[in-house]
Amino acid sequence: MGLTAPLYEALRKYAASRPVPFHMPGHKLGRGFPAWYRKNLCRLDVTEIPDMDNLHSPTGVIAQAQRLAAEAFKADRTYFLVNGSTVGIHGAIYAACRPGERIAVARDCHKSVVDGIGLAGARPVYIKTLFNLNFGIPSVVDPAEVEKTLDENPDIAAVLITRPNYYGICSDLKAIERIVHSRGKLLIVDEAHGAHLAFSPRLPAPAMEAGADICVQSAHKTLPALTQGAYLHIRGSRVDSERLEYYLDLAQTTSPSFLIMSSLDIAREIMQREGERRLGLLLDSIDRFKKDISALEGLLVLGPADVPKGELDAARLVINVRGLGMAGFEAEGLLRSEYKIQVEMSDLFNIVCISTVSDSPAFLRRLAGALKELARDSHPGEGLPPVDLEELPLPEMAMAPGELTKLKTEKVELKKAVGRISAGMLIPYPPGIPVIFPGEVISGPVVDHILRIVALGGKVNGLDGGIEVRVVV
Repeated sequence: MGLTAPLYEALRKYAASRPVPFHMPGHKLGRGFPAWYRKNLCRLDVTEIPDMDNLHSPTGVIAQAQRLAAEAFKADRTYFLVNGSTVGIHGAIYAACRPGERIAVARDCHKSVVDGIGLAGARPVYIKTLFNLNFGIPSVVDPAEVEKTLDENPDIAAVLITRPNYYGICSDLKAIERIVHSRGKLLIVDEAHGAHLAFSPRLPAPAMEAGADICVQSAHKTLPALTQGAYLHIRGSRVDSERLEYYLDLAQTTSPSFLIMSSLDIAREIMQREGERRLGLLLDSIDRFKKDISALEGLLVLGPADVPKGELDAARLVINVRGLGMAGFEAEGLLRSEYKIQVEMSDLFNIVCISTVSDSPAFLRRLAGALKELARDSHPGEGLPPVDLEELPLPEMAMAPGELTKLKTEKVELKKAVGRISAGMLIPYPPGIPVIFPGEVISGPVVDHILRIVALGGKVNGLDGGIEVRVVV
């Protein structure tokens, strides 16, 4: 008899397999929640009945919970988001830019940033990020590049920086803040992967402390919160809060989940009360893990020396497996199938593990043991074809993302798309960082890069049938 609820059954099967979850959400299959909350979720799934307040006009318990969050994250005001960081990013862009205005965006931004720019009718100016050739990943945004961008484009309304990025790399936000504010611009930080930074002095300073005007955090990524739970924080007088609130109301569901909102409240309370101690224990376990695998031939762990112009979130593990003769995609598959360890993501050469206060030290020991076996059984001279990493040049922008809605498009084979204007995004997913944005000209190096990812087992959103891409006619 076939399954009648395939998604539900798949979730049950995964949970029953007792995996080691080095992936989001940060509650790690419920481990991070109080027992009563975990066991009674369905009883808490209510609506805007008396005493439960209204997210779109909070005056009661939601307003109180948001004020407590603002205190914990050192913000002037905090908004609960139930549509993920995406809705916060969109609201921030709407608040900062009128149609036709320009916004400077770090090139390693998430797809939600470009979607928001298109919806707002704004025009992006991309800031090139540095690139780490050893790991093949985007690194920091150099403050000098921010300064150059603003000097060359004085009409820019705001600057949006992703920090930390998916790999835990943190740009020098304090230096960027001085540059941006000295020119009277708004600084928005996509801190989706950094909601935990506020709770330990052993981690890079959070965006609010570094002087950002707007900060958006995915609580569900690194805190014990349910998926889609996020915060938007504002600080200072530069933000038009009424305009921001208007667009948040416009974009968020009118049936907000009280489960998600209550998990945001719980996550804040747990971290405010126990975060520093529990993060300390986690970071100590990670230090032991790194020492344990440091001598393994063929493995590299991203460390401070790999980010000379920035800092690292020590809770994020980026492990390069190229020396084992395999792609990151293959290593992810082996860890899942042979060891019941599910990492957050993989790319050409790396696996990425999200660790949070909900993790057990035993999880890291399991991971270390599995990596030792992979290293022992590897054949570095076999398997992985030669790959010459190179930094992709910034594509030519032929039009703003929002202009594409007026144009006809067609599908063509990716190999035949060189020189054509992309009508969508090409996104290795994860990490969700597009290599081509809407309105940009597809180049030969981009096509080669995409085909390499696919050949080695990666997935690329935006490829129809795995071979076609949509372009402007």
